[in-house]
Amino acid sequence: MNKPKRSGSSFKSLFAAFMAGVLVVGGLMYTSDKMNLFTGKGALANGPTSSPTVSQPSGGGVKPTALDMSRPQNISQIFQQASPAVVKIETKVKAQSSRSSGNPLFDDPFFRQFFGNGGGSQRPKSNSNQLQPSGMGTGFIFEKTGYILTNEHVIDGADEIDVTVQGYDQPFKAKLLGNSYDLDLAALKIEPVDGKEFPTLPLGNAQDMKEGDWVVAIGNPYGFDHTVTVGVLSAKERPISIPDEKGVREYKHLLQTDASINPGNSGGPSLNMNGEVIGINTAVSAQAQGIGFAIPTSTISAVLDNLKNNVTIPKEPSPYIGVSLEPIDQSWLSELKLDSTDGALIAEVQRKSPAFKAGLRQYDVITDVNGTKVKTPDDLTAAIKKLKVGDKATLGIVRDGKKSTVDVTIGDRNVDGQQQQ
Repeated sequence: MNKPKRSGSSFKSLFAAFMAGVLVVGGLMYTSDKMNLFTGKGALANGPTSSPTVSQPSGGGVKPTALDMSRPQNISQIFQQASPAVVKIETKVKAQSSRSSGNPLFDDPFFRQFFGNGGGSQRPKSNSNQLQPSGMGTGFIFEKTGYILTNEHVIDGADEIDVTVQGYDQPFKAKLLGNSYDLDLAALKIEPVDGKEFPTLPLGNAQDMKEGDWVVAIGNPYGFDHTVTVGVLSAKERPISIPDEKGVREYKHLLQTDASINPGNSGGPSLNMNGEVIGINTAVSAQAQGIGFAIPTSTISAVLDNLKNNVTIPKEPSPYIGVSLEPIDQSWLSELKLDSTDGALIAEVQRKSPAFKAGLRQYDVITDVNGTKVKTPDDLTAAIKKLKVGDKATLGIVRDGKKSTVDVTIGDRNVDGQQQQ
């Protein structure tokens, strides 16, 4: 009974208990990692799953959202369904109607090809009536009888328009129905063969799109037929200005995407994940990568019937008062009897304009609009554009060193300009 305990037996017991603990803890760690009991994040090894991110109290401004680790799986299906309705548009001009803009910007092959003004080809110098390739772009069929939408700049100045449709050996000769320079839209018509209907693309609602939504672009960049690119909607309501030989195109309400758009994509569709057209690819920033623009269907739908029936599309009202402005130079303060260079100097007043009718004169200095100070001509222009045609505006002016106010009725530059012509 007084026999001492063996130390080896005690060691074995402790070791067995230790190993049992290791197995239990290890098993719990494996299970928690597999089931994400602590992190709350999806198991990436099991494919694209969605799970909520960390949310903060309402004051923190962070709301639960879904974590999607892959791009949509239906891109191929969208392309296969939409591609037959996307067409290649090639324009030709007579040699004697070929013209150079005189601006070196428009002699750039990249610019001409993108805007359908030459595609980088040499301008013919002869006076024959032989047709020569002029430009290339994209369009899509929106009605089964052969109605096509594209950009106005794609077909501008063309003497002949050829449309290539998938499944047909020869291109169709297209008729220009209607077009709008300001909106950069054009409608074409091709005639079915043997009464066969053309595939079409439905118009969706661009207003339903949100920043970050996926978009698919289809076009013919650099002549590579039916190229599909994918990106997201980067922004909405973008305004841009692009000069050409006719003036400056003032685009408004554009969709900005990062889907790759290159020369030849102009006029092609941007599609949502339902395969609906939500915009017409129109322009790309040459100074950046991944910045493209599309005309939204909200703009297209409003004028579609006008384009099909060649009815003139009224221009969007453009508020103006009819003055040319200059900044105030420091050296003019004494002559104009001013205390500072703040304001906009009237350099010229257009005849019969709202400013002319209100009694504004050359060398008047406009200092405020409806009580809001203006420091530069740009400030004044921005303030006028915020008003509506027909609004009454009170302008603070300085004339020969004396301050006064002038009431002017905001006019429409487009309407007044046509009346003066």
